[in-house]
Amino acid sequence: MTRLGWMSRAAAAIAVAMAAVSPAAAQLARGGNNSNAPIDLTADELEVTNAQCLAVWRGSAEALQADARLRADVLKIYNLVGPPKPGGAGPSCGAVAKIEALGNVYYVTPQQRIRGDNASYDKASDLMVVTGDVVAVQGKNVLRGGRMIIHVKSGEAQMQTDVKGRNKPGRVRGVFYPSEQQPAGQPAAGQ
Repeated sequence: MTRLGWMSRAAAAIAVAMAAVSPAAAQLARGGNNSNAPIDLTADELEVTNAQCLAVWRGSAEALQADARLRADVLKIYNLVGPPKPGGAGPSCGAVAKIEALGNVYYVTPQQRIRGDNASYDKASDLMVVTGDVVAVQGKNVLRGGRMIIHVKSGEAQMQTDVKGRNKPGRVRGVFYPSEQQPAGQPAAGQ
């Protein structure tokens, strides 16, 4: 596993952005992307199924919070199902349990971009999984694979693929650029 702090911040920010329909959304924030900022959600339609504690934002769904943006064809937010409130007919819905972003998932902040076909966040395991043609970009650095698993709390991440063997297309691939910083005490060119 590789420690990728920016990806864990991305996972936390995605979780916060997708959890916007829950009053417990702030519980998913783990620092970073101003989790106290208002969340602006938009889609072609919203369907809420109270009996299942499910909210589905469908049709070019987009969530904005501070400088983070999440887009997907569909955003599904599953809340914990609790016992009915006194006098209530259906279950009470608690904190966010699971979040799914389906179809053309795109997450961007000023520091990074992650693209994939689908993404999910499970609060119990604190795992975020992005699947499909996954591309993660930070600056000029690019990482590609079929599945990215991010352990949100620890910041560890894995990029995986089912393709095995040298020279086969579809293997995990990264292109990384060396730091362009000058060694300490050495002036930059032209000084």
